Amino acid sequence: MELNRNQYFFLGIVILLLGLQFRMVNEYVLTDEATQFLAERTRSSGSQSAMVSFASSLGETSHKVIRPPDWLGWCMISVGSVLILHSLAMRGPGS
Repeated sequence: MELNRNQYFFLGIVILLLGLQFRMVNEYVLTDEATQFLAERTRSSGSQSAMVSFASSLGETSHKVIRPPDWLGWCMISVGSVLILHSLAMRGPGS
């Protein structure tokens, strides 16, 4: 499947906006359900997933905090900008 001009432009806008969001937000705090879901799926360490299930059975709230690196936002902004400029340089759908 070949991408056309409009699809490149849309993909560039989405990646650019995600990059801006990563630059403006320092950390993401997941809910209990999302933390439990990740603990079950990743199985990174048995003691960690056991602690999450133990803490959730006690009623304590244990939220996972995700801190994306600073370079990720800049990388996504630049990739999105390049995709937008590439789409503008392509021939239009009717041409």
